[in-house]
Amino acid sequence: MPDAPARDGATTLRIASGQGFWGDLQRAPIDQARLGPIDVLVMDYLAEVTMSILQKQKLRDPSMGYARDFVEVVTELAPDIREKGFKVISNAGGVNPVACAHAIVEGARQRGATGLKVAVVTGDDLLDRLDDLLARGVELKHMETGQPLAEVRDQIVSANAYLGAQPIAQALAEGADVVVTGRTTDTGLTLAPLVHRFGWDWADWDKMAAGTVAGHILECGAQSSGGNFTDWRDVPDMAGIGFPIAEVSADGSFVVTKHDGTGGLVSRGTVAEQLLYEIGDPTDYITPDVVADFTSIRLDDQGGDRVRVSGIRGTEDTEFLKVSAAYADGWKATSTLVYAWPEAAAKARAAAQILQDRLEALGLTFDEVRAEIIGLNALSEVAGADPLREADLDEVQLRVSVRSQDKAAVEQFGREIAPLILTGPSAVTGFAGGRPRPSEVVAYWPALIPKSEVRAEVRVLEV
Repeated sequence: MPDAPARDGATTLRIASGQGFWGDLQRAPIDQARLGPIDVLVMDYLAEVTMSILQKQKLRDPSMGYARDFVEVVTELAPDIREKGFKVISNAGGVNPVACAHAIVEGARQRGATGLKVAVVTGDDLLDRLDDLLARGVELKHMETGQPLAEVRDQIVSANAYLGAQPIAQALAEGADVVVTGRTTDTGLTLAPLVHRFGWDWADWDKMAAGTVAGHILECGAQSSGGNFTDWRDVPDMAGIGFPIAEVSADGSFVVTKHDGTGGLVSRGTVAEQLLYEIGDPTDYITPDVVADFTSIRLDDQGGDRVRVSGIRGTEDTEFLKVSAAYADGWKATSTLVYAWPEAAAKARAAAQILQDRLEALGLTFDEVRAEIIGLNALSEVAGADPLREADLDEVQLRVSVRSQDKAAVEQFGREIAPLILTGPSAVTGFAGGRPRPSEVVAYWPALIPKSEVRAEVRVLEV
């Protein structure tokens, strides 16, 4: 893979973050592509719960199971991709990356953006292989409790291995303009084009760690360019916030910045806060590609929304991939009522007790019943002990949530809320939207699987 400039005269690869989660700012990737030069646009759509939601969609409609927002974005950008030559990489394929890729091809064709190559990475979805894996002794034990997956096998709704950067790099080597994956590590989206661009050795652990850290900084979108920042008052024009860009050099060092003229802030503080996000042991950040040491990272604030990141060290990857599985674990429902002065909190507390007494009289059982008084004790069990504070409250919101393996019990809970309006304390309002409907509880099951049990495949489609 030649070490040649991606842009005229460029010695760095300019990777732009366009999405931090499914539902992030829809205009962000469009702005990243059009407000300045970029070489790669990476978009992260998947969280653990997202996979189970997408799996439910696919069960209802086999053509679904991916982030349709992504298809809309790529369809709009298809002419830009062809004319400017940047790459788009995303895990928006969810549990149906092939269907996502076909939808992109059709959308690009409708825009007249022919000549594009769309690659799809598969192999992460283990749902149809679970029985075979379990039969061969791959127990997929829960990483925290040690329970074998067999105990909840009949309740499993999704199971996906976190793939790394290698299949994405392969897709780029095959000429892909757009790469769609299923469950791939957030950091792998950024590491892959760096390996492809600079020809890094997969066993050069420091460079693998550098690309991984760059990916970690970009994965949450504007969270590293001023969004969700502790010193939020220091962030200018949050309404027009610019998403982060990593300008990466062949030696693995890089500068975090954003497009000129956009809002937000890139500073040592914004980058450092993102580095600390969801990392666990900072010396042992494990990915399929490398184990990165976050304590080795050096940050230098260069001013002007530019922070240099260097000094990153890494060690050899492990022999396992992480599996993110989800299983059905009962039903839940939540409802709210608002109580007004005088004695707003006392009324809400009494209403919660009345409701509980009625549920018990009906013989209903729940795994959990939680009553919170928003404005008084939603954040602390001891809050509200001061009667003077309670007397000052003009209104509070009573929020009651229940969870049970019995759907009928949860449905009956919904029927018992509205009667409190006329058969409970006075001055109640805020009941809208009808009875709360039971929603299925989807629980998370993290596990490990030997890498030898998972094989990624790359397929390239042409527009």
